[in-house]
Amino acid sequence: MLFLVLLITFGVNAQKVTWKYTTEKEPWKKGTDLSFKKSSEKADIAIYPDKKLQKMDGFGACFNELGWEVLQAVDQKTRNTIITDLFSAEGVNFSLCRIPLGSNDYSFNYYSYNDVPEDFEMKNFSIDRDRYILIPYIKSAMAIKPNLQIWASPWSPPLWMKVNNHYAMGSYNGDKTMNEGQAIRNNATAFKMENRYLQAYALYFSKFVEAYEKEGIDISSVMVQNEPIYQPHWQSCTWRPDDLAYFIGKFLGPQFQKSATKADLWLGTVNSGDPNYTRTILNDKEASKYIKGLGVQWDAKNAIATINKEFPNMPIMQTESECGNGDRNWKSAEYTWSLINTYLTNGANSYMYWNMVLDPSGASTWGWKQNAMITIDKETKKVSYNPEYYLMKHLSHYVLPGAYRLETSGGKDHLAFVNPNGEIVLMVMNKDEETKLVTLAVNDKQVSLQLKGKSMNTFTF
Repeated sequence: MLFLVLLITFGVNAQKVTWKYTTEKEPWKKGTDLSFKKSSEKADIAIYPDKKLQKMDGFGACFNELGWEVLQAVDQKTRNTIITDLFSAEGVNFSLCRIPLGSNDYSFNYYSYNDVPEDFEMKNFSIDRDRYILIPYIKSAMAIKPNLQIWASPWSPPLWMKVNNHYAMGSYNGDKTMNEGQAIRNNATAFKMENRYLQAYALYFSKFVEAYEKEGIDISSVMVQNEPIYQPHWQSCTWRPDDLAYFIGKFLGPQFQKSATKADLWLGTVNSGDPNYTRTILNDKEASKYIKGLGVQWDAKNAIATINKEFPNMPIMQTESECGNGDRNWKSAEYTWSLINTYLTNGANSYMYWNMVLDPSGASTWGWKQNAMITIDKETKKVSYNPEYYLMKHLSHYVLPGAYRLETSGGKDHLAFVNPNGEIVLMVMNKDEETKLVTLAVNDKQVSLQLKGKSMNTFTF
């Protein structure tokens, strides 16, 4: 018994803390190993290992056509290195990623899987285009991460299912495909709410899941509509919440049940900051029978705390990290960190970045310059790993699916988790220019952490 007590005491005092840090000039560096010591003094950050919060499902990003295009600018070896750096256990270790169901603003152009008007039986449904672009992109990642989970959502239904007969809601100067009279400037439902269109669209979803399964890609979940209260000049479709609930409860859910579609149905990707939008659908008796989770992004960050409180058993995914304006700098990473912190501290189980790889302009098909984790210059072939690459790596590399977030105290710029194997992970962001000394307490143990100015830090023990 005495030997056992001595062994436990030694373990408590000598437990090693490993440290990885990133600054703008020193990315992904190993810090000095540290050790806990017994102490009863008040610490700056305290972790409570016995107080588990939400279970983590993983981290990821989105496969888009323009990302695969820019990857073709480099040789196979470089391309493999980039994919490995995103998906391997030694890299970012992404485990859960998004794909568009049809075209989006980072596709080459407008398309759907059935552009034949009024083909209600989906006789002309086809994913042929994806076989040349998105599917090779996904399979390159699955070669590294075979158990990678894939989920999907449409930006727009086929144009013939929309009231304005166009993929977009708004128009812009360079778009000659839309007449001004086709633009929709409010959040009224833009889908044709006739039964034949609703049933055809439900069939469209189930055929998509089945077609991808035949390609060796299992779709884990489908979200019904990207940003249903937004009217941009790219692929989009607004839905009133009661109409979306009607579609899910009367058509989409029953179709998935009838066809034994394996993918789960999630409500998302909701972008409304008003909890009433989400609440209306989740409280609908018919729709709620089929909804297995909730996807939220952008303004929905203002509603997540309320929704998580009212629906505590509903899994929540942050589905698209805010994209910035092509700056790709340290300030962008700090802002994304603030978003991650907001979503995870309010109950999100997973977090999705947006574009993994783009050219230096970051421009969408419609001209919006946005951030990416990695940029490739098509002319010089230079590959740049941007600060947000390291931000995502500081979390996703360490925090594994099945981990739990842990309760902590002592400020906002940190997050703590416990992995399935019992390992504790702490991420701390120092936004100050100066080095900061922080004391960390776990039960009756403490360790001093010296954080470099403007740094991301991950500690494991």
